[in-house]
Amino acid sequence: MNIIADTNVLLRAIVRDDPAQAIVADVALRNATQIVLTLQTLCEFVWVLTSRYRRPRPDIAATIRQLMLIPNVVADRRAVAAGLAIMDAGGDFADGIINHEGLRQSGDLFVTFDVIAAGILTAAGNDVTLLTVAT
Repeated sequence: MNIIADTNVLLRAIVRDDPAQAIVADVALRNATQIVLTLQTLCEFVWVLTSRYRRPRPDIAATIRQLMLIPNVVADRRAVAAGLAIMDAGGDFADGIINHEGLRQSGDLFVTFDVIAAGILTAAGNDVTLLTVAT
């Protein structure tokens, strides 16, 4: 069976903070022919690990890279690589995904109020406008 793993299943399998759910998650993942990890799931996964579990960003990036090595994991690997590149540069995984998907869908310019995202995406060669509020 090809499963679409919800963020909570992925979290239980990785974090193991609920032993009973971790076992059930392991069985579901182990028995899957394919494990589909959507971009939304991965963005949420990073956000929860960062905000709730206070995991270091390099550890989160390493975990995602390990997940991408699993043969039966299906994901948009180019988008994941874009997210990881921005994350490795000190930005948010989701910003890399948003920019990648925006470019794929014919966007030209990343616009944001986020100074850090603007700087990192600009340094990576993207066209970015930092929006400001006139005072």
